[in-house]
Amino acid sequence: MTQSDAELVVLAQAGDAAALGALLARHEAGMRAVALSVLGYGPDAEDAVQDTMVVALRRIGEVRDPNAVGPWLRAIVRNNSRMALRGPRAVPVAEPEWFTRPADTPTPEEALDRAAMRDWVWHSLGQLSEPDRLVTLLRYFSDASSYEQIAAVCGVPVGTVRSRLSHARRALAGGLRTAADAAHPDVTASNDSRWREGRDMITTAMGGDFERVVRESWWPDAEMIVPGGPRGGRDLAINGMNRDLAAGVRQRLRNVVTSGDVLIWETDLISPPDDPEHCPPAALWLQVLREGRVRQLTLFHPAPARV
Repeated sequence: MTQSDAELVVLAQAGDAAALGALLARHEAGMRAVALSVLGYGPDAEDAVQDTMVVALRRIGEVRDPNAVGPWLRAIVRNNSRMALRGPRAVPVAEPEWFTRPADTPTPEEALDRAAMRDWVWHSLGQLSEPDRLVTLLRYFSDASSYEQIAAVCGVPVGTVRSRLSHARRALAGGLRTAADAAHPDVTASNDSRWREGRDMITTAMGGDFERVVRESWWPDAEMIVPGGPRGGRDLAINGMNRDLAAGVRQRLRNVVTSGDVLIWETDLISPPDDPEHCPPAALWLQVLREGRVRQLTLFHPAPARV
């Protein structure tokens, strides 16, 4: 007996990845038709559909009317398609508002952490190649989410970002279509550990001992990259942090995203009171690890999200 949309939504919200896969497969043709009607034939239309599938992974728990999941999915596609015409947007969202829950909307990572499906999602992300996983984490779980900013962080052309994202989304969507009820490791403990570790390191750095953080957690030959700026090793990072501290700049950890050997910190930068424009409002620390220690850090200042 074929299950209804409402039944599949309830199962998906309870953590059944196979149910979400069936739901997306059922509505894929309708989603693609919406994208084609707005964008015409081409890679942008396919991107809009694939984006919607990944958004659904994060936000299926927000569907208030399970019988309206078809319109909800098509609304996400339509909005993503319209935004593709206008320019990049930080995080794809659905409209109109009544399709989702109002107020205190969690960050993408918080939404996944609250969902029963999170272990399947993070397991699937961990199966991607490092380049594909990196662009996916930046696109969906960070403020550096436009193609242009991802390209700057990764040091690759925008076209490469597009192709890596397309490959990653196909892998995730394909995995959903064939998802089984297999058990996957609980990622909560690992993520909590990374949060505690990040808070401790930032606290130590703000206390004036960033050198100890670097010496203990970076490889001696670790590389630091500032897109459009200098490249160097551990001394570049230590000297830069010391200069900021001497100028009265402080940082506060706001978000941690981790998968495999990729670790992202997002921090708020707080300028000194007598020089409120001293620094950008935020920083993204992209850390590539080897055996748990940093082998490469890219420090990037994301552009503010477009409204």
